[in-house]
Amino acid sequence: MHFELPEVSAHSLKDFAKHYLMIVVSILTALSLEAWIEHAHHERAASEARARIEAEIHQNLVEITKARDHDRERIASLEKIRDGLLDALKSHASASDIDKYVHNAMTSEFYLDGRWPTLRREAWDVAVANQSASWVDTELLRRYSSIYAEQNTKAATIAGETTAVLSESRMADAMIDIQTGEYEPRELLHVTNQMVGLLSEEVNALDALAKEISASFPAASGTQVAHVPAASPSVGHG
Repeated sequence: MHFELPEVSAHSLKDFAKHYLMIVVSILTALSLEAWIEHAHHERAASEARARIEAEIHQNLVEITKARDHDRERIASLEKIRDGLLDALKSHASASDIDKYVHNAMTSEFYLDGRWPTLRREAWDVAVANQSASWVDTELLRRYSSIYAEQNTKAATIAGETTAVLSESRMADAMIDIQTGEYEPRELLHVTNQMVGLLSEEVNALDALAKEISASFPAASGTQVAHVPAASPSVGHG
């Protein structure tokens, strides 16, 4: 049996090749455009996440510095009371002289408890939740993670030390006794000495945290807090 194949002109083959090439180019162009849009979306999301996180870290540094400086002032005030009480007890001063000294040494903001600053982490949590953190530079992401982890560690350490060293009910009773003038000088000496020790630990922890932030993000030590838009709960994919 004999078959004759239809003749295909060179012109038809050339048109087919051109048409096929146009289809391939169109597909590749569409894929490249989609990849570029996705990349641009990731870059924008990462940039916004960085801005929010670094503004948050800066604000935390401001709070850390304020708390540290305030604690140093409290330490000086409590040390004055403690040392005066110690001298008075050693010299067997009268109760009225001790009471007069204590009230003169107290400031208007005298209180007996530890107050760790509230350090925010919402920007970091949102960046992790909406995956924009995954598009941030790896080394920068590591530094962010280290700062937030250190915040948690320091806060947990101080909370544990506060629980171990201080009794809230004892501190509350001491404050009432001071206000009514019916405190026991030796008990107040013990309480103020404990507070000095706790506040010293807080200052050391806050100072270490401030130094780590400043070393990792020198720009965070500036005085201006960058204004950034509120973090959105999710980031759509382009």
